[in-house]
This record gives sequence, structure tokens and C-alpha cells, in this order.
Amino acid sequence: MSPNLLRSFRIAVLLSAVAALSACGFHLRQSASLPPGMKKIHLTVSGGGKLERDLTRALGNSDVTVVDAPAPDAAELAITSNTFRTDSLTVSGTARVTEYAVRYHVDFNAKAADGTVIIPTQSVDMSREFSYDATNTIGTASQTEELQRSLIGDMVQAILFRLQAAAEHPAVASPAPVPATSN
Repeated sequence: MSPNLLRSFRIAVLLSAVAALSACGFHLRQSASLPPGMKKIHLTVSGGGKLERDLTRALGNSDVTVVDAPAPDAAELAITSNTFRTDSLTVSGTARVTEYAVRYHVDFNAKAADGTVIIPTQSVDMSREFSYDATNTIGTASQTEELQRSLIGDMVQAILFRLQAAAEHPAVASPAPVPATSN
């Protein structure tokens, strides 16, 4: 095969791959577009840790200023529950656990600086399953840690998606109840 023909073939394959990716709806993740009242946020996270660091970083990428203390002009994003647990899923005939699930539960809410509820308390539950190998117990601990890191990343995205949805679909105030009339 001649070098020019080979180069043309590579270019054609590359262009067809790019066309296929664009046709399937694939888009790179962009920063979240948050409600107007959330350009400055005080973040409180129960348990802190990696969720707090990753959420702070993601909010910063969305052009949000995260402040250390409550402020009159800052919205409040509160993570009230942030817990992991590991459950056994299946047990072998020799009474050994062969599959586990790592479960992650987070409760959060968001309020504007004036106290208006942007997002009422919501729960998000995620889980990942993995097989347990009794001959490699060290691998199990590192597997669990990696699953937790992955779940935290997914949780940050889930929270940002919900904040973005609140920006795109603000809550409609319900009309005042009509008093009953008697005849």
C-alpha cells in the first residue's frame, strides 16, 4: 500500500469516527448553569471529606464563589447526610460472601440568600456491586475505596444536575387555597 493511500485511509477512518461520535449525541461535560441566586454559596457538608472538596471544586468550575461562612448575600447548600455502607449480596455454598454492594446515601437542600427554598431536602442513593475474592483480601479494601471515590464523583454530578434543573425549572408558587363557601 502506498504511503499516500495509507494516509488517506487513516484520515477517512478518523473523520468517520468523529462523525459517528457527533451523530450519537455525545457531548463533553460542561459546567452546570446554576440558579441566579446561587452565584455565591456557603456550603456545609455533614462529614466533610472528599465530597466537600469535590463539590467545592465543581461549583468553582461553574463560576460560583464558595464562601467559608454564611453571608447575607450567599445561598446555602447543605449536605445533611453523607454516608457509605457495604452490604453483602450473595453467599457461596461454603458460607463465604462472594458479592458486595457499596451504597452511598446523601441528603441535601438549597436555600437562596433570602431564605427561599430553591431545592427542598432531597435524597440521592447510589450503589456499586463487586465480586469478592477470598484469596485477595487486600484487593477488596482498595476496590471498596475506588468504588467510593467513583460514587463521590457521580454524586457531585447528580447534585449539580439537580441544581441546574432548579435553574431551568424554578418552582411555581402554588396559588392560595380558595375558602369553601356554603350555600
